[in-house]
Amino acid sequence: MTASTPMLVTFVVYIAAMVLIGLIAYLRTKNLSDYILGGRSLGSFVTALSAGASDMSGWLLMGLPGAIFVAGLSESWIAIGLIAGAYLNWLFVAGRLRVQTEHNGNALTLPDYFTNRFEDNSRILRIFSALVILVFFTIYCASGVVAGARLFESTFGMSYGTALWAGAAATIAYTFIGGFLAVSWTDTVQATLMIFALILTPIVVMIATGGVEPTFIAIEMQDATNFDMLKGATFVGVISLLAWGLGYFGQPHILARFMAADSVKSIPAARRISMTWMILCLGGAVAVGFFGIAYFSANPDLAGPVSENPERVFIELAKLLFNPWIAGILLSAILAAVMSTLSCQLLVCSSALTEDFYKAFLRKGASQTELVWVGRAMVLLVALIAIALAANPENRVLGLVSYRWLSCRWCGRA
Repeated sequence: MTASTPMLVTFVVYIAAMVLIGLIAYLRTKNLSDYILGGRSLGSFVTALSAGASDMSGWLLMGLPGAIFVAGLSESWIAIGLIAGAYLNWLFVAGRLRVQTEHNGNALTLPDYFTNRFEDNSRILRIFSALVILVFFTIYCASGVVAGARLFESTFGMSYGTALWAGAAATIAYTFIGGFLAVSWTDTVQATLMIFALILTPIVVMIATGGVEPTFIAIEMQDATNFDMLKGATFVGVISLLAWGLGYFGQPHILARFMAADSVKSIPAARRISMTWMILCLGGAVAVGFFGIAYFSANPDLAGPVSENPERVFIELAKLLFNPWIAGILLSAILAAVMSTLSCQLLVCSSALTEDFYKAFLRKGASQTELVWVGRAMVLLVALIAIALAANPENRVLGLVSYRWLSCRWCGRA
């Protein structure tokens, strides 16, 4: 399938805007602190939306709706666990971490903070935590690359290999150029686009299937157990899904947003904004997958792409139900989700390599300019590794994401 002109124009304009923001951020980047932590200058609104967008990657619009489409509401325990975990993270970690990282040697990364906070002269904590970040978050970068490839593959009719590079190129560009400020500012735009898409789409799907009652009847007729949140579940299984929320306490890219806030006084307002955004987005993602069951049950002749890969349910609904210009905006929301998290993960890995290995062990006296350019080089290195990991077209977004959440649970115990 070839892309329509409206979708192509929408994508080009969106990507150009993100790169422009990267160029503006480049002018504000003077040292390593600016490049990997934004000079601790984020206000509450940017802190909130950047934390949300950096967390909710392509799995929010692809992996989660796809899981709900296949299994029904029993997969929504993931969303419940994430909401609980995120709230507790904001409540108990955000303010304390903002204060403590500045107090303990003005630490720019979590490994740096652990080293200073616990006076670890052996630097074992620095090495171990940095390695955990690098290994697991490079895999998570790969999940973002896969999500971007699926979007370009489905929307523009590209081969998977071509889509892989096309989906990653723009994110690499603005992250390389503008660092943390570019990532945070673009996150704010991307979060706005994501919430718009996830509120509008399920409403239109429900209208297309005849309203609330006909939609629910159609879902029940397809499989009555779609409504059963305990379908096929065990106690351990439910706890495992809820435990995704534990990952928040160890997510370096989210914790970096707390560290980058302009003041601890900004945290309460940021918490309220972020949690409202998150609840609406997760609820919308669940609704897209759930109402998609009704739509494709009523239109089985259109269900081919979704039957082949359920993670395309949001993409197909957007393309089928909306004017091409609106569909282009909605599909840009997937690109926004992918770019927001991929950029954060690239920067976190780059920060670990630059601050916790290069500066700590190889070039203690390196100038700020040198460190910034090393950071940029590390962005490219990690991106290339992630693309290589994502090269298998059988990869699934939610599967790769699960590895990252496992690593975050480990980090959260540190």
